[in-house]
Amino acid sequence: MITKDKVLEELKMVVDPELDVNIVDLGLIYGIDIDQRLGEVLITMTLTSPGCPLSAVFSEWVPTAVKKIKGVKKARVNLVWEPAWDPDKMSDEIKEQLGIIR
Repeated sequence: MITKDKVLEELKMVVDPELDVNIVDLGLIYGIDIDQRLGEVLITMTLTSPGCPLSAVFSEWVPTAVKKIKGVKKARVNLVWEPAWDPDKMSDEIKEQLGIIR
């Protein structure tokens, strides 16, 4: 069975190379829709900025990570810009790691 927790676990393996932080803890994942019957997963996400030069890379890396889950036949990314990403979306652990909070 495909679960949101399994998807998030695999997405934590996808790291933003500029910040060296995974995309889940960065707060880039906005939603996960799973169709068990078809084995399809749709990941709604954003990037840290609309001009991010890695948008094409993440559109490749994210489905590749999710397809590692047993039962996933198709994974797609829905890249959105609203609501806009901001540092408040990061986990507290990552904010500490990056020196944003102490």
